[in-house]
Amino acid sequence: MAASGERARVPSIRDVARLAGVSHQTVSRVLNDHPSIRPETKQRVLDSIRALDYRPNLAARALVTSRSHTIGVLSATVGEFGPTSSIASIEDAARAEGYSVTTVNLPTTTPEAIGEAIRQLTREQVSGIVALAPQVRVFNVLRGMAVGAPIVSLQAASGADGFSLSSDQVAGARAITEHLISLGHSEILHLAGPQDWIEAESRMRGYLDALREADLPTFSPIRGDWTADFGYFAGTELARRADFTAVFAANDLMAIGLMHGFRDAGIDVPRQVSVVGFDDIPVAAHVWPPLTTVHQDFPTLGRRAVDILLAEIRGEMVPEFASVLPQMRLRSSSASR
Repeated sequence: MAASGERARVPSIRDVARLAGVSHQTVSRVLNDHPSIRPETKQRVLDSIRALDYRPNLAARALVTSRSHTIGVLSATVGEFGPTSSIASIEDAARAEGYSVTTVNLPTTTPEAIGEAIRQLTREQVSGIVALAPQVRVFNVLRGMAVGAPIVSLQAASGADGFSLSSDQVAGARAITEHLISLGHSEILHLAGPQDWIEAESRMRGYLDALREADLPTFSPIRGDWTADFGYFAGTELARRADFTAVFAANDLMAIGLMHGFRDAGIDVPRQVSVVGFDDIPVAAHVWPPLTTVHQDFPTLGRRAVDILLAEIRGEMVPEFASVLPQMRLRSSSASR
């Protein structure tokens, strides 16, 4: 029985030290990537860790360093395809580096809710935070708080603290609007996202830039709420108008709802009205007609966020990344005028 218990015992840092022929303090320094360790000593310790399948006690290390081996994700975009994909990539990249991820979803984006979410992550002693918070007011609150950990944002917000990563929303919106212009459309409406949302403002700007550059008339954007239900409502209402031939919806859900509303109102897409979206959610290629849209590389953004955050945590040179350029996916919902 004693022998069986010995075999089942989890190896400790002292077991690693004994096998490597060093002190347990040296093993600790290796685990914390201390620069004073000689390369040959570090390699001997790492070989011993692998041989024993030693797993560091992250909770104990947090007590010593005042930081857990955890990355916090602040998400104000519950249920949306893009952020969900980014979080999955953040978790994969963090796990590969020995970090876990804890996600706090904001039920609302009031200053009180944002503050409480940050305090929760602070109490958990996260080593750094990735902010998936596309509203300007979230960054206004963050600027006024002493977070005490590096922050990386997946939205480029004016005045945001820390490092920002983003896909070039303006370029993507300009490109999809120019696509409609190239098809001969000159009366193009924009079904925009809500005010205060960074993506909504960027996509509206790209749309307006393309129309101005083509010397085409601009229309007041229609403010939506990102949902297919609002898109459907907009489609049934817009069917009463005859002053446009194309609509650029700021996300795919509103575009899909819009096409449904047009269809129920007897408007043929794309023969009478072309519709394009943004994001390239998985279902976009399978609705009818298949939706022309802008593809975003959410997984790459998630991986890059972890690269930047870990470099900041470790005091290393922070990598610089250019904006991820969205790519158009041309399908059947857009056609020549």
